[in-house]
Amino acid sequence: MRYSFLLLVFGIFAVSLTSCRNDFEFEPNPGGLEFSKDTVYLDTVFTNIGSSTYTLKVYNRSDKDIKIPTLQLGQGNDSKYRLMVDGMPGRVFNDVELLAKDSMFIFIETTIDYTEFTNNENTFLYTDHIEFHSTQSAPQKVELVTLVQDAIFLFPQRNDEGQYESIPISEVDDTQIYGFNLDETENGNELIWTNAKPYVVYGYGAVPPGKTLTVNPGARVHFHANSGLIVRNGATMNIGSPSDPATEANQVVFEGDRLEPDFADIPGQWGAIWLQEGSTSNFNNAIIKNNTVGILMEGNNGTAQALSLRNVQLYNSTNVGLLSRNGTIYGENVVINMAGQASFAATLGGFYNFKHCTFANYFNSFNQVPVLISDYQETQDAILVNNLTATFDNCILYGTSNFGFLFDRVGELPFEYKFNNCFIKFIDSTNRFTNNPMYNFGDQSLFNEGCTIAQNSTTYKPFFEDPNNNKLNISDDSAANGLGNTTTAAQVPFDIVNTSRNTTAPDAGAYESAAFTED
Repeated sequence: MRYSFLLLVFGIFAVSLTSCRNDFEFEPNPGGLEFSKDTVYLDTVFTNIGSSTYTLKVYNRSDKDIKIPTLQLGQGNDSKYRLMVDGMPGRVFNDVELLAKDSMFIFIETTIDYTEFTNNENTFLYTDHIEFHSTQSAPQKVELVTLVQDAIFLFPQRNDEGQYESIPISEVDDTQIYGFNLDETENGNELIWTNAKPYVVYGYGAVPPGKTLTVNPGARVHFHANSGLIVRNGATMNIGSPSDPATEANQVVFEGDRLEPDFADIPGQWGAIWLQEGSTSNFNNAIIKNNTVGILMEGNNGTAQALSLRNVQLYNSTNVGLLSRNGTIYGENVVINMAGQASFAATLGGFYNFKHCTFANYFNSFNQVPVLISDYQETQDAILVNNLTATFDNCILYGTSNFGFLFDRVGELPFEYKFNNCFIKFIDSTNRFTNNPMYNFGDQSLFNEGCTIAQNSTTYKPFFEDPNNNKLNISDDSAANGLGNTTTAAQVPFDIVNTSRNTTAPDAGAYESAAFTED
């Protein structure tokens, strides 16, 4: 019994000695660390808008546990960069431990106030570096580079009580939305947007009745989350210039305010351009992308060409690229792709005339379509129905779903449509529409003999260059090649990239065909 007691005492004593031993003996860093990259590019940021978080991985390839005596930004606590090391934020860190054959992540962010720098350009590079000190050599460095862009910021003001400005959703609705009215006395003139600096919009900027918003060719407009534009009843918006050639330099771009490459094609980053009933808008040579709804147009009581679209591209919409509720739209050289529900959706009827347009939809969702047209809209109290008149000349309607278009009619009011020289995908594999007269492709009063219908997946292909990346130009092998009517082509003599349609066999869609390597 006494012997067992002594064993227990010695055991406890041995454990206590072991618990006092250091598990790891860290040696001063001798140098020789390795890094996942020698320069971290934080991409472009607007002044005073924080960047995304970027990562740097640091490797200790040696067999020894080491301690980095100092890990810091080159400009120390004055740097505009911020680090996160071992879960701790800061700019200077001491005695950073790193086990043998192990690695650690460093997280990097930045926010830069453009006005703190004496630079007359609209953009400049801001640089610093991370230093990894050692006992045996000069510090190792990883460079940090950020392009900072000056911008004009438009946003709701605060009152004396700290409450943000808001505006009514419409003239008939008391509901308020985070937003503001554009004012020609503010920011040089908020009703004329130039291409000198990009614009960053917070909340919904509204064009008041009787006013006109002019967006000059080459302007860049960036919307923050849940932001957009509203054009009120009696207001006008003019985008770009119809007399300027359709070139990249003249393009007006509407997109989100995240400039990093990872956000280049992400839907839903901002709200919509909302054209309310009674407004008039003209879009020329514009790209609208990465929104919830690209353009929302509300009924206008039959106003002629209340929305005019020329050389306009709409991409990456969570719901709909171009959504109309009893609207009047004229469009030529319009390209729409990547929408969760429909690239173009016309509800509650309306009046539509499209020439040389490409309605595609390669969005990865169930039952999305390029074109969806209905004559009604459901409200809480009733189902509203209106007339429909739609004409598609020399257009393409094609996507990953079986149907290039779908109709949804509930009323007895006129529902008139005509497709002329169009290339349409319509694969009715279950004979769902066989006896539906609205889809009678043999009826030349609805689909003229110049139309080509792709009724299976192997014949009549569009041969888009890369539709998943919004490259909707077609090759010489496309079924749309030479399909167009010359009379319509003469009315729209240049395609969306300014290529002439002066030929005896113009193509359907917004692009004239060109030779390229097909995937």
